[in-house]
Amino acid sequence: MFFHVSKKPLELTVINLNERQTEVKERLAGTTKRDKDKICHWNKLLGCLKKSTDNDKKTANAVYVLDFVGDIKASAVDKLREEVSAIISYAKAGDEVVVRLESAGGQVHSYGLAAAQLARLKTAGLHLTVCVDKVAASGGYMMACVADKILTTPFAIIGSIGVVSQMPNFYEFLQKHDIDVELFTAGEYKRTVTMFGKNDDDDRAKYQAELERIHTLFQAHIATHRPSLAVEKVATGEFWLGSDALALNLVDVLTTSDAYLLEKLKDSTVLMLHSKERVGLAQKLGFNEMVADGVESVWAWAQSTPLVALAKNYNK
Repeated sequence: MFFHVSKKPLELTVINLNERQTEVKERLAGTTKRDKDKICHWNKLLGCLKKSTDNDKKTANAVYVLDFVGDIKASAVDKLREEVSAIISYAKAGDEVVVRLESAGGQVHSYGLAAAQLARLKTAGLHLTVCVDKVAASGGYMMACVADKILTTPFAIIGSIGVVSQMPNFYEFLQKHDIDVELFTAGEYKRTVTMFGKNDDDDRAKYQAELERIHTLFQAHIATHRPSLAVEKVATGEFWLGSDALALNLVDVLTTSDAYLLEKLKDSTVLMLHSKERVGLAQKLGFNEMVADGVESVWAWAQSTPLVALAKNYNK
């Protein structure tokens, strides 16, 4: 990993789609060929990318393909940031990055970071294309609008430019059972609405103002990256299907990611990057994550003990 230390290093798979297309054609013709998917660890990443692009010297530009499937916490951003760093470290100006995006949104700070990671690609002089085959709503569209070009399918869900927040309140329930909850804060707005206390109109007004501020920044973000879009018209929290989104200028082209990449294969080296967490020995043996971390920590400590070091030197 480039900038972030992790207990679970990432493994990156780099697949040359031009070679894969050739293999498919050969298999259809009745021939077989060994799979040439290239798997490398992060410490060999740049060499792996170089080897993949050097295999085809005839093509002028490379196209890098990334996948982002987002949950409510945008958990995939941890992998995205490393994949982006890898591409920027090797790609040349004029190369293209295609992100196949699927997300219905989630936490604003997490999707804000994901959008910032995509913006790094454009800052590095790369062309950014986002393909939405199913959904890019709320935080998903926050990411998509960064692109130079947004492609979507006719029935994909696009938009939902708004902010939503909700929480239960147990104050009356607790009062019925004679349970008091004491909350101590320093700072007038350290806590506004709460789950266990009594919320008044001032609390709700402050919380609503915070949501409105986020919504304002969301609209400004979209206006910056898509200046031709009438943001006020679409920033209502509504979503649209792809065909309607095209008419509103939320997207640029109606097509599928498959059709777009197939066209790119004709004149470009297309490399698909896929990263995953390396599975440790303890997890392979069936231990859960917490136990696995403990087992691996003990193993690492045991390997560093003087007795083990002495044994290693003796064997040499």
